[in-house]
Amino acid sequence: MDGNGNGAVTLVLVSHSAELAAGLAEMARQIAGPTVPIVTVGGAVDGSLGTDGGRVLDAMKAGAAGAGAVVLVDLGSSVLSVRAALTELTPEELANVSVADAPLVEGAVAAAVAASTGCTHVEAARVAEEARSVAKL
Repeated sequence: MDGNGNGAVTLVLVSHSAELAAGLAEMARQIAGPTVPIVTVGGAVDGSLGTDGGRVLDAMKAGAAGAGAVVLVDLGSSVLSVRAALTELTPEELANVSVADAPLVEGAVAAAVAASTGCTHVEAARVAEEARSVAKL
């Protein structure tokens, strides 16, 4: 058992928009089921568009404390905040965090479904990255 209480990999969704992150988390939960913990970090400290690096670090540390975390980001300062947070993690925490180079929406849904099957954070991140090549038309 891990820090999230159920042994599942945690998804950390980092976006410039709190609403976007929350909506994506809701969609991923509806598709993957309620067993996958999903943490959203969206918006700047004042609630505007942007990224709160402190919250990103806290979310990554919390995910690392459990079965591991898959981190997905949208763009710009979200990516920079995740990169900065990686430098603040202990070696043990780093071993429990996978940052997926994947499209945010497709990657989050794919990772959530994978995590719902009990896979590792490394496996869920790989599935998220595979979503990059799925044709839509």
